[in-house]
Amino acid sequence: MTVIVTGASQGIGRAVALAYAAGGARLALLARNESNLKAVAEEVRQRGGEALVVPCDVTDEAQVARAEPAVREALGVPHVLVNNAGLFQPGGFLEITPEAFRQQVEVNLTSAFLVTRAFLPAMLERGGASGSAGDVVFMASIASLRGYPGGAAYGAAKHGLLGLARTLREETKERGLRVIAVMPGATLTPSWDGVDLPPDRLMPPEAVASAVVSATSLPATAVVEEIVIRPQLGDL
Repeated sequence: MTVIVTGASQGIGRAVALAYAAGGARLALLARNESNLKAVAEEVRQRGGEALVVPCDVTDEAQVARAEPAVREALGVPHVLVNNAGLFQPGGFLEITPEAFRQQVEVNLTSAFLVTRAFLPAMLERGGASGSAGDVVFMASIASLRGYPGGAAYGAAKHGLLGLARTLREETKERGLRVIAVMPGATLTPSWDGVDLPPDRLMPPEAVASAVVSATSLPATAVVEEIVIRPQLGDL
C-alpha cells in the first residue's frame, strides 16, 4: 500500500505515518522541514515501512506539480492520500491581519485542493480499472463544525475544508473513490506548545492516526464519510 501524508514532519501527520508504517506501507512524506521529515522517515523504516522524503511547500502549485511524478515514479499511484498539512494562529476577527488570514486559508485549505488535484487523476484512473480508486482523507477539525472566539481564520479555513471534502465525495463516489473528513478536537501537537492544560484534556495524536487507519481499512464497498473525535472530557 502506498500512502501520502502531508504535514508529515510532526504532530498528527507523523503519527499517521508511523501507524501506516506498522502495517508495512510505502510512505511519501511531504512537508517543508526536510530535517524533521528525515527523522520521521527513519522512524517509519524502524517500524517496517518504506519512506520517501519529499520536501514540498504544499501551498505552492509548482512544488506540488513536481512532487506528484516523483512520488508516482518511486512508489506508484497512492492508495491513500492524507491531507494533513495545517496551521493555527489565534486571532479574533478584528485582530487577525489579512495576510495572516490568507496564510491560514492557504495552508489549511488551498494545500489540500492542490495536492488532491495533483494525485486524483491517477487514482481515479485506477478506480476505473479495478473498481477501487483508494481513499482521500482531509484532516479537518472540530472547528469545521462550530466557531470559536479567537479562531476567525482557522475556523473559516477548516469549515471550507469540510465543504471541499463533502463536494469531492459527491463528485467521485461513482468512480470508486472514498473521501473521509476527520474532525479532531484538541490534540497534543506543537500548536498547543506553551499552553498549561491537564494531560487528559488533550488527545494523543496516535488516537487520531488510529481512526484514520481504521477508516481506510474497511472493505471498498463501505466508507466512513466523517469522523468526529474528541477528548473524553469534551471540547476545551
